[in-house]
Amino acid sequence: MSKTYLFAGASSAIAVETAKLLQAEGHTVIGVSTKPDHSIYDDWHQIEAYDFGNFPAVVPAIDGLVYFPGTINLKPFARLTAADFNRDLSINTLGAVAFAQAYLGNLKQSVNASIVFISTVAVQVGLPFHASVSMAKGALEGLTKALAAELAPTIRVNCIAPSLVNTPLGEKFINTPEKIEQMQKRNPMRKVGEPADVAQAVAFLLSEKSAWISGQIMAVDGGMGTIKN
Repeated sequence: MSKTYLFAGASSAIAVETAKLLQAEGHTVIGVSTKPDHSIYDDWHQIEAYDFGNFPAVVPAIDGLVYFPGTINLKPFARLTAADFNRDLSINTLGAVAFAQAYLGNLKQSVNASIVFISTVAVQVGLPFHASVSMAKGALEGLTKALAAELAPTIRVNCIAPSLVNTPLGEKFINTPEKIEQMQKRNPMRKVGEPADVAQAVAFLLSEKSAWISGQIMAVDGGMGTIKN
């Protein structure tokens, strides 16, 4: 049966890849972004920021939400400013809160509703220069578990925690052969992730195939969070 999904941060490479997967299965995908129209979506809404009261009205019944916006703001802790912390928290966490609140009523009209957030392996594994983004994404993982408990059994809430993925957001870390080789060596699977790797996991958590999964932080990281080799 065809379902309707709503993406925030819909212009991101992972969001686009996920939308293609879902549309190939006959589903409708609506995009919300701070950037201009992306032609692959069934409907598109451009907004100024991922903020409370700033999300557009959409079709009444939504079967799933995915919040894709994120940051990679890596600095030594001593150089991080209050503005850095506030920006990362606003985009990664408070934006996700605002997005979920805006469409909670829509989700409640679905018989198999799902919310998916995107975190980072850096919450599970202590990495240098990640203090700000790890703090913000750690809060997002806490939100995932709290919402999963509060909204059960009608709405499932899960989070995906990838390691570095080959997207424009992470491009500066893999824009030379030397950097790519360095990142590959850090990963147990000797690979930098591709958007499709994460998209497949998002599509699974939205689907009825994951109907008994909620409150989970799913690592899609080539084993980086749990394996040393």
